[in-house]
Amino acid sequence: MMLSLSQLFNSVWSGWLATWPTQLLALIWIGWLVSWIVGSFWSARTAKRPVTWRARAHRLPIIIGGLLLTPWIAQLLAERPLWKLGNGGTYALALFMVAGLLFTWWGRIHLGRFWSNEITRKEGHRVIDTGPYGLVRHPIYTGLIAAILATGLAVGTVTAILGAVLISFGLSVKARAEENFLTSELDPSAYESYRRRVPMLIPFLPGS
Repeated sequence: MMLSLSQLFNSVWSGWLATWPTQLLALIWIGWLVSWIVGSFWSARTAKRPVTWRARAHRLPIIIGGLLLTPWIAQLLAERPLWKLGNGGTYALALFMVAGLLFTWWGRIHLGRFWSNEITRKEGHRVIDTGPYGLVRHPIYTGLIAAILATGLAVGTVTAILGAVLISFGLSVKARAEENFLTSELDPSAYESYRRRVPMLIPFLPGS
């Protein structure tokens, strides 16, 4: 017997509420991703990009981690969360996610037209050490790692946590590859001075 439209709506709505507020995490990520894609048109012309395998090695852990974070993997493995945070704990992690993603936007806006989704040198590229770049050398990666780890903890399954760790590892690998490239492309002494003064990913740590 076919469900009526009202019964179908009630079924979908009940299923949504049953998994709320974890559905909020997906909505936050979708909103950030759409805004990030729209903002990708605001970028200067690329002057040079590395073509070595090392410059792309970060992609594999990020792709695998992203797959592990999807709900389909947990459903396939019939996983259950390791803990139940309740609404309060999930909302707290959601706020931490939002803070991390806002930090990525602060870094991107401050970087301006020098930003790129890939490891590149833009025309007129120079060392930026103000704003969020005075706190960490890679604020976009810092914000993403914070948001990803918060997502893994909020979901609470083994695969989600492993996926969050793999993505964070991939982003740290990308950050190091980007530094090696920019050190050779920009003024080496200026970038080395910047590295000594400002931590790489975690604020308030000594520079390296």
